[in-house]
Amino acid sequence: MSDSYTSSHNGDASANGFTNGSNPSLPTGHNSAISSVIRKKLMGYVGFANLPNQVHRKSVRKGFQFTAMVVGESGLGKSTLINTLFNTTLYPPKEPLPPATERPQTVAIESIGADIEENGVRLHLTVVDTPGFGDFVNNDDSWKPIVEDIESRFDSYLEQENRVNRMKIVDNRVHACLYFIQPTGHSLKQIDIEFMRRLHTKVNLIPVIAKADTMTDEEIVEFKERILADIAHHNIHIFQAPTYDNEDEETIAEAEEIASKIPFAVVGSDRLVHTPDGREVRGRAYPWGVVEVDNEEHCDFVKLRQMLVRTYMEELREYTNDVLYENWRTEKLLNMGVAQDSTVFKEINPAARMQEERVIHEAKLAKMEAEMKMVFQQKVQEKEAKLRQSETELYARHKEMKDTLEKQRADLEDKKHKIESGRPVTPEKPSTGKKNRFLGTR
Repeated sequence: MSDSYTSSHNGDASANGFTNGSNPSLPTGHNSAISSVIRKKLMGYVGFANLPNQVHRKSVRKGFQFTAMVVGESGLGKSTLINTLFNTTLYPPKEPLPPATERPQTVAIESIGADIEENGVRLHLTVVDTPGFGDFVNNDDSWKPIVEDIESRFDSYLEQENRVNRMKIVDNRVHACLYFIQPTGHSLKQIDIEFMRRLHTKVNLIPVIAKADTMTDEEIVEFKERILADIAHHNIHIFQAPTYDNEDEETIAEAEEIASKIPFAVVGSDRLVHTPDGREVRGRAYPWGVVEVDNEEHCDFVKLRQMLVRTYMEELREYTNDVLYENWRTEKLLNMGVAQDSTVFKEINPAARMQEERVIHEAKLAKMEAEMKMVFQQKVQEKEAKLRQSETELYARHKEMKDTLEKQRADLEDKKHKIESGRPVTPEKPSTGKKNRFLGTR
């Protein structure tokens, strides 16, 4: 077993080709932290290299869930393509409605679930169909029921995440949306553009040209160019096969080839037909020949299946969970008034943090000092007001007492003057007539 790391106490070169603390992919601010890490040389097999196998066993035991949505006008072969993709009869053959049958007036949302297994791997597949889309004379707001269904699935998942017991969370979010485009050969219609503009931030859009066997190879190439030009002009994001730095050349070439086929021109058929050379294939028989579904020279069905099922199904699930759902969840919580502190996951310099805390502390002390001064001034003003009121009351009482004394003094002076002049101090009471009459009768 080759060693993954070598000892690097003195900055020796490690197995990644860089000296200790000089990895260019890491910021220089982390050099001190990296230099303190002691890298040891493995002396033998430990076993953590078996972790991918453990994850594989757990995933196989648990199984997988995948939800695909098909959107497009009636008669474009949506049900047939789904049956062809997963090589099973999810949709039974549809019988045409009689002319007198009343048609629905709104877009319906129908879900079909199935548990399928291949080589011991179990997959719970859910297909969401949208019958009625684009089939009316007035197709305004025909995308609303589809957007509401996707958001209701996000709501359901968010509610499950907020439960006390989260042991069994069912992921019914839409992981991929196959949008079927009519093979007109011209460009996208207004309903196509409006639908993709409304949904490209909520679901992985995969445009598909339906019934591509009605067009020539040259017409398909020109039609694809017009579709991609319309998508780019309206800033619509469609799912692109991701590439990674550590991929080999063959995988990168395969991803580029898949990306070059978007939008996929497909032909769907779940029936077996015989070719002129005696082979039995899935396809469609015409008087001029046989169109083979699984032949890459005839259509892009193989590349669509390769991206949707065989290669990038897990990437579709991850992008839905990590990007589309998280963006919707953030917007939902912000609209509810739930805000997250932006400094929670922010790297902060300890010295700057201490300086910031000191400034905050000083500001708090200054605020407290200002409040105490204000309270002190208010108390002083109240005390001064009380003192002024007491002074006014004392002055009024002093004036009243002074006036009383002056009046008493004046009375005494008057009495003194009368005594000195020989007049009685107290005036005599006048005699009444009753007394005179009594004396007279005597």
